Amino acid sequence: MSQETWPSDLPTYDQLLNELKDIRRPGLADLRRTDRPALRAAALAGGFCDGPDDAPAGIEALLKEAVRRLGENGVLGRAAAHTFGLLPDRRGDPAADRRKLAAAVYGVSTEGFRKRQEREVMEQLAEAVLAILRERLGCPGGQPPPGPPPSDGPGGQGGQGESTTGPGGQGGRAGQEPPLRVEGVPVVDARSTFTVHVSPIELLRDIEVLVSSENVYLEMSKTFRPTVSGALRLAAAVRDPAGEIVDDVLARELAAWLRAHGRPGLPVRPGTVVPTSSGALASRGVRRIYHAAVATPEEDTYHVRPESIARAVSACFALARAERDRYQPALSSICFPLLGTGRGGLPPAVSATWLRWAIRDELARDARWRVHLVVRSRETAEAVGAL
Repeated sequence: MSQETWPSDLPTYDQLLNELKDIRRPGLADLRRTDRPALRAAALAGGFCDGPDDAPAGIEALLKEAVRRLGENGVLGRAAAHTFGLLPDRRGDPAADRRKLAAAVYGVSTEGFRKRQEREVMEQLAEAVLAILRERLGCPGGQPPPGPPPSDGPGGQGGQGESTTGPGGQGGRAGQEPPLRVEGVPVVDARSTFTVHVSPIELLRDIEVLVSSENVYLEMSKTFRPTVSGALRLAAAVRDPAGEIVDDVLARELAAWLRAHGRPGLPVRPGTVVPTSSGALASRGVRRIYHAAVATPEEDTYHVRPESIARAVSACFALARAERDRYQPALSSICFPLLGTGRGGLPPAVSATWLRWAIRDELARDARWRVHLVVRSRETAEAVGAL
């Protein structure tokens, strides 16, 4: 169902999000005192109420259903339930108490939650409401009229001409689950494989492109830090016979790219991907390192928007297609870590969900690639395999 055929009397994402923000502080009791036309229209269209008199109960039932869709036992679902007082014994809690409980779900301070995760909780709850309406109205591929129109330029490097939408042109919101457009993607054919490895990424062999997770300043992690970026930087460095690093290959090439593009000290757009050689990793059959800038510095930590992962995946495949035939034999394999799960703070399941969505979308267009996902623990691998 296209945007043009989305019923005009249904609420938009922005309308729903604004009303969710409005009712966060007063809570569910406000639904009886103040009309919320977007939520009321959604509850009516979804069959959660029959008319204005039972609209408050219908809106509450709709929000509970949206929480179930997000996962009642998951981090996002539990935080949403606390935020809006949707749990039976928390319905009348003051806003400050509800926020404190939601912050505890993420293991962050109340103020940290207010500045970061609370925004994502409300954005994804709005998406879940729209997904419910799509299903109940029999239009799983439909989407409501968007807010500001996204750029339709191609994904690129260095933040120039990069699309602000996810793969396939559908804009991702800053929530925890990817858009639903992937439901219409054809099944990937037998020429494509998707393999999960439980291994440090730098120990993989004969995978031609390894993807590293970087911040938007393209500053690689220190070599002594236990991160994907630090591990690849150390493994790719060239050493002398005594074992001393004589060429910090990846950091050097990234710095050269920043100078060539006039970006030293300046951020690139989230989702930007910059290629470098593989340095000493060439001895393991690695030909290229793609540096995906997904983490934005924020006070003493980093922030990663899940849709930046989708943009990075799209840019990685675009770059791989452009470079494919420069090598003999042609490039055919690419490996992704769980982007954004280090100091970026994304739960592994969230990163994996967005990666799988974006990868599947890309393989539906070009199934020639062998795709790998690398994780550090068997528990994470099992969780990823269940998604």
